[in-house]
Amino acid sequence: MQTRTRHAALPTIMDADQKALWTGWLTRTVLPYWSDAGFDRGRRLYHERMTFSRAPLVLEASRLMVQARQISTFCRAALDGLHDASAQALVCLEEVERLYRHRDGQAGWIFSVAPDGAPVGTKRDLYAHAFILYAYGWAYRLSGNPDFLSVARQTVLELHQIFRAEHGGFLDEVPLAGPVRHQNPHMHLLEAFLVLFEVSGDSFYLDEAASLVRLALEKLVQSGSGALLEDFTTDWRPTVASGGNRVEPGHLFEWSWLLGEFLRLNPGAREAQAIAQAAESLFAFGMRHGLRGCVVRDAILDDGRVLENATRIWPQTELCRLLVCRGERPDLLRGLTDHFFGTFIPDSARPLWIDRFDASGKASVSDVPASSLYHIYGAAREFY
Repeated sequence: MQTRTRHAALPTIMDADQKALWTGWLTRTVLPYWSDAGFDRGRRLYHERMTFSRAPLVLEASRLMVQARQISTFCRAALDGLHDASAQALVCLEEVERLYRHRDGQAGWIFSVAPDGAPVGTKRDLYAHAFILYAYGWAYRLSGNPDFLSVARQTVLELHQIFRAEHGGFLDEVPLAGPVRHQNPHMHLLEAFLVLFEVSGDSFYLDEAASLVRLALEKLVQSGSGALLEDFTTDWRPTVASGGNRVEPGHLFEWSWLLGEFLRLNPGAREAQAIAQAAESLFAFGMRHGLRGCVVRDAILDDGRVLENATRIWPQTELCRLLVCRGERPDLLRGLTDHFFGTFIPDSARPLWIDRFDASGKASVSDVPASSLYHIYGAAREFY
């Protein structure tokens, strides 16, 4: 079943060279490599990091989140007709369920396992649960296996049991490491619920998504400015006074896209106008304060002042995706593409990337994280 979404603005927002650069690198280089060298056939798990000489790094633990991101990416690539490593992705999902789900006899999914498969981190992490739900959604769309929806629904029920919190939303992790709550895992949980609703048609997931959209409107997005904060107290108040709160432009663009997806899937939503206005405000705040030329900064403050001029790969991809979906600013999209392939992807014949740079423009990583492929794919598929 195909899931490609064609945008009417595609013929005008990008030129042929730009499109060929993204699509050629993804289909001829990245996806074949990360489904081959990036997969450990003995363990039936994906490698979490690779060296710049293309050798897998042996780590003390493999995180659930990374496995789920890779599974979902290769399910999507097969559905999109771009690269078929779907059998491998489903084999990995089977192994992940065996290794991570209920592994210690408790509800939910553990955080990480050792190279021999033994549990390492047994905390329950909301961010990781969001991504395993996301993976099950795409695996169901790919295979039609009803067992995947059964596991997803049970996981959502357990999620409410494990991460139950006062004042709306969920706890970040159990056991808690501190009093601060974060928007980020809630954003990815919204993403997972939207995918599960779209692939199943089950309003159970749309109701879950709607509750997170309400949380965003009422607590996460600040009225007036349109800024979305990263950190909150336990009752969803900003952790510091106005003007001193961290805002990540990449998440502004990601939330803006997700709110648009919510309206696409639920056009008759109550407060549809408020949701659309919030999506516009997030986009506008990010565009006004989050860019340094054609580069998305890592962080700003909620009054728009610059907090961090360092840059990571994923915010660039989030803005690229949003611009293509909105069908606007072809000049900026070209600049983002040129910078992306001139900096983060210094050699488009190689399937590797430099994940981050410091404020002076110096690479600040020593290896290549597989987890970035999820963001890269989300943007690159829009160039088809």
